[in-house]
Amino acid sequence: MFKNEKFRVFDIHAHLPYRLPLFAEEPHPRIKQYGAERSERMRLTWDFPAPERKGEIEEAPKEDGRPLIDRWVDELDEYGIGGLNFLTGLDNDDLASQIFKYPDRFTGFACHPIEKLGAAEELRRAIDVLGLRGYKLFGPLTPIAFDDPSLDPVWRFLAERQLPVLIHFGMLGHAGGIVHHPNINPLALFNTARAYPDIPFVIPHFGAGYFQELLHLCWSCPNVHVDTSGSNQWVRWMPYELNLEILFRKTYELIGPERIVFGTDASGFPRGYPYRYLQDQVRVCRELRFPEPDIERIFGDNARRLVRFGPVPASASAR
Repeated sequence: MFKNEKFRVFDIHAHLPYRLPLFAEEPHPRIKQYGAERSERMRLTWDFPAPERKGEIEEAPKEDGRPLIDRWVDELDEYGIGGLNFLTGLDNDDLASQIFKYPDRFTGFACHPIEKLGAAEELRRAIDVLGLRGYKLFGPLTPIAFDDPSLDPVWRFLAERQLPVLIHFGMLGHAGGIVHHPNINPLALFNTARAYPDIPFVIPHFGAGYFQELLHLCWSCPNVHVDTSGSNQWVRWMPYELNLEILFRKTYELIGPERIVFGTDASGFPRGYPYRYLQDQVRVCRELRFPEPDIERIFGDNARRLVRFGPVPASASAR
């Protein structure tokens, strides 16, 4: 897949099992049924195996005696993936305890509510004690503005350390999920990204329905990066033609390869590592005739630089 046989993909966007309560109240049965039907339709469309359990994220089955993290090592080996960054676990300690076993294959981000009392202290502990490499947030689950003064201690710490922050904006969850929230638009980050230019912000899924707004944010803020992760099926819900080729071409033309970061949103078994997402994205980049050094930036070197995983390759530096 890559001309440089020594190059190995680094994926910035994966999940260990975690709980994601989208709504304070249980959705109406009709909405739950609707979401289940559309999820099953997508599973069949992509030919993914049925989940091993029901829930937000699949886990290793109890009858499999091997630890879940060992199964992920097998997946990376099978597909020749160099490294994987997990954004979530049951909590910061759970995530750190799992990836600690394979520090040469996995990194992880802290993930806890930024608005809660002691968020800055917990982040510092996650970085300095647990060895995590960044911070993961969900815009549509954050109840206060990102530029609220109460969050300044968190942003100051991240800026001092120049740690990456990956924030999900846009549609959240399966069909029937969140589409309206004060922090659903990437532009909700505008004031914060401008005030803290030393923080590398990463916005996944090409904005998940807010591609134009994400590009506008990138135009104003050179510290904003675009994460390519997932199947990006949200494009089918746009009122105009949009596809993976357009997403890559416009992002590449406007912000260059240095701020595009590959991810898959890998999340569980039996699906395992969604290698098809990697294949589709590399195919698009080759059809668009991206230079080989830029392809290596996008599919690994940029992520390695952001999470400080091993020596930073020469291709990860700005041209």
